[in-house]
Amino acid sequence: MKHQAKTYLIPAVACLAAVCFLVYYYLFTSISAIDTTHYLYVDDDDNPDSVCDKLTAVASPHALQGLRTLMRHTDYEQQVHSGRYAVEPGISTFRLYRNLSSARQTPLMLTIPESRTMPMLAAALGRRLMADSASIAQVLTDSAECAALGYTTQTIAAMIVPNTYEVYWNVDVRQLLQRLKKEHDSFWSYDRRHKADALGLTPDEVCTVASIVDEETANNGEKPAIAGMYLNRLKEGMPLQADPTVKFAIGDFSIKRIYKNMLQTDSPYNTYKNTGLPPGPIKIASVRGIDAVLNRTPHDYLYMCAKEDFSGTHNFARTYQEHLQNAQRYAKALNERGIK
Repeated sequence: MKHQAKTYLIPAVACLAAVCFLVYYYLFTSISAIDTTHYLYVDDDDNPDSVCDKLTAVASPHALQGLRTLMRHTDYEQQVHSGRYAVEPGISTFRLYRNLSSARQTPLMLTIPESRTMPMLAAALGRRLMADSASIAQVLTDSAECAALGYTTQTIAAMIVPNTYEVYWNVDVRQLLQRLKKEHDSFWSYDRRHKADALGLTPDEVCTVASIVDEETANNGEKPAIAGMYLNRLKEGMPLQADPTVKFAIGDFSIKRIYKNMLQTDSPYNTYKNTGLPPGPIKIASVRGIDAVLNRTPHDYLYMCAKEDFSGTHNFARTYQEHLQNAQRYAKALNERGIK
C-alpha cells in the first residue's frame, strides 16, 4: 500500500510543481522585456485587447499572454480605467494587472509654459495630457468657465503660475484649473499681496505689468528696472507705449520692428492709443517677472529703448529728448542689419 501511495504521490507533486511553475512564469515574472521604464497610456475608449496591443512592443510574449488570461477571466472589461501606468523593469504581470484594474496610475510632472495666448497654452497641455487641445482651449476661452474661477477670458492668464505640478495624465480640464487656482492662491502669499498693495495694484494687475516686462526682455537682471519704468509711467498717467502690447493686439508675435502704422491698431491692448494697463496679461507672466514688479528698482526713468548693440538690454532716459537720441541709434542699427 505504501508503495502504491508513493506511486500516485510523485506524479501529483510533479503536476503541482508544473502548475506552480506555469503560474509563476506567466504571472509573476517581469512583464517588461526592456530595461527602461515604459509608460502605458490607457484612453477612455480602450478595451482589454487594445490595452494589450499597446504593450506588444515592450512586453515578453508569455507575460503578455498571462495578462490577457487575467483580463479574460476577470471583470476587467467592465472596469478599464484610463490613465498613465508605469511598466517598470521587473514589474510582474500580476502587479501590472492590479495597477490597471484598480486605477493605480503614475502621475506626471506637468510644466505650465509661459504661453502668450490660451490656445497656445491649450496646445502645449494637449501634448502632455489625455484631454485634446481643442477641449482645453474651449474651457480656457469660455467666459462662463472663467467666471466660475473668478476671472474673465482677458484675465485668466493671471491665474496661472508657470511652475511644475504633479498631476495625472487623465486629469479633467476643470479639475486642473481648480488645482491651478489653489496654486495661484498659495503663490500669492501675504508678503506678495502686501507688496502689490503698496504699489496700488491687484495681483492680476501685477501679472499684467509682469507680462509686458517679460516680453520686453529675457534678461532677468534688468526686469526690475523695466518694471520701475512702467510703474513710473502709470503713476504719471502716461501711456505705457509698450511695443509687446502692439504685437499682442495685432496677433503677430514674429514682428521684429514696430512701425508707425502699427501704432494705430484699434485694440484695448494697444498701449500707444490707450492709457493705463491693458485689460489683462499679454502672456502668462513668469515668476521672475512677477517678483521683478513687486521688487521694482526705484528710479525716475520714464523712457527706454533697446540698446543698439542688440544685447537684449535697454538704454533708459529721464527726458523725451534723451529718449529720441537713444531711439535714433537703435533705428540706425536696425537699418544697418536690414531688419524690417
